Amino acid sequence: MKKESLTLVFATHNKNKFKEVKTLLPHHIELLSLDDIGCEEDIPETADTIEGNAAIKADYVSSYYNYACFADDTGLEVPILNNEPGVLSARYAGEEKNARANMDKLLRKLEDKDERQARFKTAIALSMKGKEVMFLGICTGTITKKPRGLGGFGYDPIFQPDGYTETFAEMDLSTKNEIGHRGRAIRQLIEYLSE
Repeated sequence: MKKESLTLVFATHNKNKFKEVKTLLPHHIELLSLDDIGCEEDIPETADTIEGNAAIKADYVSSYYNYACFADDTGLEVPILNNEPGVLSARYAGEEKNARANMDKLLRKLEDKDERQARFKTAIALSMKGKEVMFLGICTGTITKKPRGLGGFGYDPIFQPDGYTETFAEMDLSTKNEIGHRGRAIRQLIEYLSE
């Protein structure tokens, strides 16, 4: 039996993130970005948790644009730094969301630390048919001493997942999607949409 096609908005302007997620979705789901639906506003992320920010974005698009929508928020948590950068991951070094500056700030804070455990956490909020569902994906690893690799985005060059010798930025996309936080959360979302 052919699956009914479904149009979903992924509440992002980030082309890398959109591409990463689109490769994971089954063909019967048509994925649109915020750019595709003409949503140019920067949806305010005012919650103090990653889950809260994901919910704000998904609700906003559903309410104002009348689409089924999912939104993610991802944070990198470093226990020795009281789980910084956490909810402020994208703006850790300032409002301009500069990935290099964010990495540099984190590496400076960890300079004299031997304990470099970290975890990436992705929360995905799905707002569809007046209902909201939350999915969580977590990937544990270590913060490297310096950036390695040219792939990925954000903190990928300094995050080495447990059990691997490469950073996320050194891995091919399929491996990163298989083991990564976003891939884990997306697979839960897909499973839910397939029921």
